[in-house]
Parts: sequence; structure tokens; C-alpha cells
Amino acid sequence: MNNRTHRAFKADIYTQFARVTKALSNPHRLELIDLLAQGERTVEDLAREADLSIANASQHLQELRIAHLVSVRREGLYAYYRLADENVFRVWQAVRELGEARLSEIERVRRTYLQARETLEAIDSAELLARMNKNDVTLLDVRPVEEYRAGHIGGAISAPVKEIESFLRKLPKRKEIIAYCRGPYCVFSDEAVALLRARGYKARRLATGFPDWRAAGLPVEAHGTM
Repeated sequence: MNNRTHRAFKADIYTQFARVTKALSNPHRLELIDLLAQGERTVEDLAREADLSIANASQHLQELRIAHLVSVRREGLYAYYRLADENVFRVWQAVRELGEARLSEIERVRRTYLQARETLEAIDSAELLARMNKNDVTLLDVRPVEEYRAGHIGGAISAPVKEIESFLRKLPKRKEIIAYCRGPYCVFSDEAVALLRARGYKARRLATGFPDWRAAGLPVEAHGTM
């Protein structure tokens, strides 16, 4: 390979890798990836969750699709998007962890908006798994029910945060309750734990969320109900 061919090769290969980083270089697209890590969703669902117009959400999804980060299937009038594979979430997870390590602004934003979290003790995945093996915790998935049905931590009860009041009478007070949601920047579990504690339950939140648990190869289930 002569120098000219060598440089052409390098230009071509890094251009292809840059397609991935270009697709990720938008906050709305990162949020869409975070949402799709919970399971397959329609454009309309994603637009609502991300507070985007349907047209804007569609445009961002097309950018992700061009980079082969998401795939789509059509059913009647609806388009259902999902992550192309588990590696897409792992890339987002790596970006998230790198940002937390290198950008002090992330900690500033977290402290600004998640001040109440400082009083809510978290549990990590390893401790939770050990407690689950001893059967001495009640595990609540406080995400929307469609996300629970797409996949959840093995043994978790579906108790969407907006409906959690109706589940209180079913929860034993003798066991500690652990609530989890979409990830470290999802506040559903914070809200659930605060409410449970106000009602006299011993409760903590999982420090991460379902996609991180699944990516670690820990036990998951799908299509369960309470």
C-alpha cells in the first residue's frame, strides 16, 4: 500500500466511523436512544416522551437509521423503532460514563435539578442481586407498563409511578422496597421512593436502570404482569 492509498484508506475508514459520532451529536437523538433502550416504540410515543413534534422526532430517527443505529418495522399506519442491537446502548452508556468522568458541568446540572436525590440512598446492581437471591426485597419497576412488558428485571412488579398509590395496599412493609426506572437520569424512581417513604415504607432506588442491568447480563424477563 503506497502512501496515497494509505491516506485514502484512512480518510475513508474514519469517515465511516464519523457517521456514528455525527448521528450521536445531538441531545434529542441521545434521548431517543435512551428511550429506545427500554424497548420498541412508535414515532408518536417517542415524540410524546421526548417532548418533540412527530415531524421532528421522525427526522432525528431517520438520522439514527442512516447510521444504522436504529431499525424500523411497519405495522399498518405505524412505524415501530428499536435499537439496532445492544451495542448501540453500550455506546450511549460509554458516552454517559465518559461525560460524567470528564465534564464537571454534568455534576453541576445533576445537583441543580436532582437536589432531592441526595437524601435518597441508592443501591447498586450487585447489592440488589444479592438481596434478590435472599428474597428479602420487593422490587418495583416504576416505568410505564409498556416498557415493563418489553423487558424488566426478573421478579419485578410493575407499578408505574403515576399509579403507585393504588399499589400501596399490596406492598408488604416487612421488606425493603427497591424502585428502578430507565436509568441514572430518570426521576421516576426518585418520585416513587419519596412517596413510599412518606407512607412509612422503607425504600431505596436502584442507582442505574433496566438497560444497564440487562447490559450487565443480569436476570431479565418480558411480558409479565402483576
